[in-house]
Amino acid sequence: MSYEINEEFLEKLVTTPRATGYEFPAQVVMKEYLENDVDKVKVDNVGNLYAIINPESPFKIMLAGHIDQIGFQISHIDDNGYLWIQPLGGFDTSTIPGKRVRVISEKGEFLGVLGKKAIHLMKPDERKKAPEMEKLFIDIGAKDKEEALTKVDVGDFAVWDYGYQRLGDNNFAVSSGFDDAIGSFIVAEIMKELAKDKSFYAGVYGVSTVQEEIGLRGAHVAAEKIKPDVGIAFDVGFAADAPEIEKKMVGDTKLGGGPIISMGPNFNPVVVKKFFKLAEETDIPYQKHAANRGTGTDANAIQLSGAATGLLGIPNRYMHTASEVISLDDIKNIINLVVVFIKSIKEGDNFLPL
Repeated sequence: MSYEINEEFLEKLVTTPRATGYEFPAQVVMKEYLENDVDKVKVDNVGNLYAIINPESPFKIMLAGHIDQIGFQISHIDDNGYLWIQPLGGFDTSTIPGKRVRVISEKGEFLGVLGKKAIHLMKPDERKKAPEMEKLFIDIGAKDKEEALTKVDVGDFAVWDYGYQRLGDNNFAVSSGFDDAIGSFIVAEIMKELAKDKSFYAGVYGVSTVQEEIGLRGAHVAAEKIKPDVGIAFDVGFAADAPEIEKKMVGDTKLGGGPIISMGPNFNPVVVKKFFKLAEETDIPYQKHAANRGTGTDANAIQLSGAATGLLGIPNRYMHTASEVISLDDIKNIINLVVVFIKSIKEGDNFLPL
């Protein structure tokens, strides 16, 4: 098969605000994109979205990409109209000051700037340290608290205000929040491809999971609900082709090198070997990654439900910053590989490791 990236849908998905715990607008985008192609679409109480093909099959495959991105929650509005924040997910605070954000409330979307004391006013020892999160705030241009409250309130959220663009001439793309809208995008596109011919054996449950950034919470719920025989997670992985990345720690990975196939205790060896075999048979490039423990991805939650688990990583530069970079070629190869994997499964197959 030869899949082509639906870049219009990718841009729409990755630029829809979806901070951890506030993923619902992006899940609506997913639902509208898939509901006319798959056999069934469902949601659960935590906000996971399920797209299902062949629900009557006794053999269940779960595909998981988490839709949530890191962001900020407003915890206090001071008398001068500044918004004080708590993190939704993990941040390198040195990357935060001066960035633009979209503040989302029931009253609309508002531009904000993440502020801190200027470097000229800092003491020498302060300049050597990353800023503390509790000293960072959002400026929405309000003159006081009363004006700010006409737009936003405590509990509202904010995400980076950096859109989707191509980067250079090598099929690279840059956006905030590829971690992990790109995983949910891959799930959606696999389901679209499978929907063209549903004559394969397995039942497939494509899940756009929530709240991965604060403990894999959506994936735990989804895996327990589905109880899959096989589960495949899609998440960004470190690309080692940028300066200052230690390959001895993350592996020799690069953009455009194909999916990162992880091996280790978190992963079923039969699933992993099947990925390798099918990739070689179909001339899909791939990269190996050694993971010596449970990973900080939805694959961890899926494995703990009892499923034979795999993880396909999307090489990513500048993870958890406002501008993450991926290769669209890697996305194509992941989608092609997983469609072949699913269609290869026959009645009687098992993934017992011994």
